[in-house]
Amino acid sequence: MDSFVTVNGRKFKKGFTTGSCAAAASKAAVKMLFSRSPVEHIDIDTPAGIRLNLPVEDIELSEHYAKCAVMKDGGDDPDITTGLKIFAEVRVLKQPGRIKVNAAEGIGIVTLPGLKVAVGQPAINPVPMSMILKEVREVLPRGHGIEITLSVPGGEEIASKTYNPKLGIIGGISILGTTGIVEPMSEEAWKESLALELGVMAAKGIKTAVFVFGNYGENFTISKLNIDQSKVITVSNFVGFMLDKAIEQGFEKILMVGHMGKLVKLAAGIFHTHSRVADARMEILAAYAALEGANQEVVRKIYNCRTTDAASEVIKANRLQSVYRRIVMNVSGRCRDYTFGKITFGAVLFDGMNSMIAVDDNAKAIIEDLRNK
Repeated sequence: MDSFVTVNGRKFKKGFTTGSCAAAASKAAVKMLFSRSPVEHIDIDTPAGIRLNLPVEDIELSEHYAKCAVMKDGGDDPDITTGLKIFAEVRVLKQPGRIKVNAAEGIGIVTLPGLKVAVGQPAINPVPMSMILKEVREVLPRGHGIEITLSVPGGEEIASKTYNPKLGIIGGISILGTTGIVEPMSEEAWKESLALELGVMAAKGIKTAVFVFGNYGENFTISKLNIDQSKVITVSNFVGFMLDKAIEQGFEKILMVGHMGKLVKLAAGIFHTHSRVADARMEILAAYAALEGANQEVVRKIYNCRTTDAASEVIKANRLQSVYRRIVMNVSGRCRDYTFGKITFGAVLFDGMNSMIAVDDNAKAIIEDLRNK
């Protein structure tokens, strides 16, 4: 296995998912149950095409069951579940050929529709479940049935710091992983979590939502616009990705709420707003100021500003607040064009004092709609 990935010239260690841990622990426990011998390392395949050899810990072997754990290692990815032990306890079933998988302590239960697992079932995603079944069948003697009980001590506490509560997954973490491998510094897991949250909203029948970039936008929407938190979703920098998901989920109206540092980029058609991807804020503001009648000296002052707050002072001093109206109208227009007119958009711009400084006509109507539902 290539254990590292290079990002911007630096090497980062790869890790493995909770799904890989569950599959490895289950396979090792089944092997021990029938061989009556401890297993200290176990090999498993991953959907990424990488074969893992993982250490097996906390072995218990008795006449009636075998139990062991594999510790989660997210590598250099900032993964909150790193260090948790995924336990598998295996017992013989009297039903030949059947493999039954249960979840116990520390694994969440799905309570809302819209996820990949049915309501009422343990939060073990389809890919990890397939991995568990595949790996176990490799070592399960023909004609035998088994019951596997997975658990994650400490999982409930860790889950409270993840997206699980918002997704309606209660009581613990999810057993996740589409590839079995954790790619360090990857955006994919983050984006997948956001997409899942949007799916939960859609499953509740919500057709109108508020997209914000972070906590400031969420707080402004709830406290100043009086919109219920259940209608608000954080998109971080991944606006284009989340708009694509919104089309897939059948959303009809979206209110974009943000401060100038983010919305000014979106107004110019930048749909990934991280500064390392695109940072043309001053160029855009300078151009908009010129369109609103600013002279060359004022345009140059705005262009030379280092922050949008500084640019706002120049805009205010020269009575160019019509720039803000242009921003919100362009945000709505750009998002409408991006979604091929399938979604109606409105936009709200707020400042560092948590005050609204611009709102377009569509946004006013969407706000009223959201308040009345």
